[in-house]
Amino acid sequence: MGDSKQTYQFKTEVQQLLKLIINSLYSNQDIFLRELISNASDAIDRLRFKAQTDPDILGGDGEFKIKITTDSTSNTIEIADNGIGMTREEVMENIGTIARSGTAAFLEALENSKKESALTPEFIGQFGVGFYSAFIVADEVTLLTRAAGEDTAVKWWSKGDGEYAIEESEKESRGTTVILKLREKEEDDKDFTEEWVVRDIIKRHSDFISYPIVMDVERDEPVLDAEGKPVKEDQILDQDGKPVGPEKDKTVKVTKEETLNSMKAIWARDKKDVSDEEYNEFYKHISHDWEEPMDRLHFKMEGTTEYSALLYVPSHAPFDLFNIDRKHGVNLYCKRVFIMDDCKELIPEYMRFVKGVVDAADLNLNVSREILQQDRLVRNIRKNMVKKLFELFSGMDEEAYAKFYDEFGQVIKEGIHTDFDNKDKISHLVRYKTTRSEDKWVSLKTYVENMKEDQKHIYYITGDNLAALLNSPHLEKLKEKEYEVLLMTDPVDEWVTQSLTEYEGKSFKSAEKGDLDLDEVDDKKKDEFNDLFEFIKSELEEKVKEVKPSTHLKESISCLSGNAYDMSAYMEKILKSSGQSPESAKRILELNMDHPALAGFKALFEADKDDPRLKDYSRLIFDMALISEGGKIDDPADFSKRVGDLMANAMDPAAE
Repeated sequence: MGDSKQTYQFKTEVQQLLKLIINSLYSNQDIFLRELISNASDAIDRLRFKAQTDPDILGGDGEFKIKITTDSTSNTIEIADNGIGMTREEVMENIGTIARSGTAAFLEALENSKKESALTPEFIGQFGVGFYSAFIVADEVTLLTRAAGEDTAVKWWSKGDGEYAIEESEKESRGTTVILKLREKEEDDKDFTEEWVVRDIIKRHSDFISYPIVMDVERDEPVLDAEGKPVKEDQILDQDGKPVGPEKDKTVKVTKEETLNSMKAIWARDKKDVSDEEYNEFYKHISHDWEEPMDRLHFKMEGTTEYSALLYVPSHAPFDLFNIDRKHGVNLYCKRVFIMDDCKELIPEYMRFVKGVVDAADLNLNVSREILQQDRLVRNIRKNMVKKLFELFSGMDEEAYAKFYDEFGQVIKEGIHTDFDNKDKISHLVRYKTTRSEDKWVSLKTYVENMKEDQKHIYYITGDNLAALLNSPHLEKLKEKEYEVLLMTDPVDEWVTQSLTEYEGKSFKSAEKGDLDLDEVDDKKKDEFNDLFEFIKSELEEKVKEVKPSTHLKESISCLSGNAYDMSAYMEKILKSSGQSPESAKRILELNMDHPALAGFKALFEADKDDPRLKDYSRLIFDMALISEGGKIDDPADFSKRVGDLMANAMDPAAE
């Protein structure tokens, strides 16, 4: 076999992670066994799925199980499976590094949690670092694995001190065995070599694993005679020859293999027969989340489309909810046989936070992901589940829904742009803060019900800052009219407004685009400002396409607006932040003809059209409008100088 042993350094992030797990999560010891058993179950799932198209890979061994072995003498515990196993390359990818586990985010979240004195064990499962939880209880960890179809095995070993070694090895059969050399037990620590400790952990955390979790246990069994009858113990007699105590069967200690888990697929049971505790434990198992779910949905469909579904809404949005590579949380089974996880075909992208299980009895077992997309049964399941989830969300009381929307509202809104068939249903679910809501969520239905009698449109404004939107000059006339305005602060809202153009017959209208049609412009007064507006436009020709009287302003002197189909300033900002380079569209500069500063500007212009201050004032008015909407001015230093000069002149007694 040769000398194939190689020693490697853990990546810096992994070293930090190990240190935090060992030192900070040590009190949550039980988690390690749940995670290693879950890994073993996943390995068997993957083998069973592969065997559907390649039956020979089983090699005659189709009796799947996960075996726990403890040894109090050597102070070790082993977790072994006969699943798919790993090659050397897979060991390096899955064990030597945790690049796919969001290590940096894990470290940040864990440190924050420690600061808040709210450290909980859900971090282990949430961030996909289950294997490393072994170091919570172990001084040394050895992994021996042989991939299905391979002749050689791989051995991985580490003390969790910054290094790990890997070498070729031998193993009689496929699968993976993880051997933990347990650290010395302190006074109040559990003894993980004791049977009852292992049983208790599996009952609480791994009872729903689909495969037998077995353990060799020592039991007293009766000794039988040739006729199969129990042999009696020799009785002790007193001085009078009478037996002391009752007659007992003779026993002998026998080691036998026992199954420790129930393997109950609770989704297949009637929901009245499943307790809240069972539901919550199953959720924790499939989600690796230690918090109880926010809500759940358990139902069976019968008829032409038959399947069972058990779906959960988590209490909190996962940290990687908007990561394009994250997995969905719905697993697909057929008659309790695992088909695939991350089944995107079962649930739309905007419901990707939902976790659970779908078991379809009539699904083609040879189905591939490509075929799934075209499978009529799968399409029907998806349609029905979406309908049920809409009913679940709509049925929440106001307080519960507010909590739900805080966590998942931004994702739900994606559906308006991507799911045309359900656009109306989603529109009933969306909520917004408004100029009158006092930081509470308002539905579109409530908004329409509260509209002023003379109000024609649903007004909205987009941006990334709630406080800035509330004080936007674009809202001044709307506030004067006491019209409520939706404050849209999620990037997805820019796409939502492209698809959701009306609600219950009321059209949406951006507060920063086009003519708000609130008041008629005084044509006579406009004529008085025409020459000044033409001058300002000529000075700002590269920046604006038009200068006109404002339909938005009441107190401010200027603002920037666009035509109805122009890209908004916020959309332009979003695209630039994502690395794109959209062509900046010229905006419309709106000016408040009633503002005293503009009156002064007009008087100065009429007195001397060549006054050099007019150019400065034109640029200043534009920059002020840009700043008021949260934009960035081209030359901050020049802007600062012009403002300073203006202040100096205003304060100079000689200028009076």
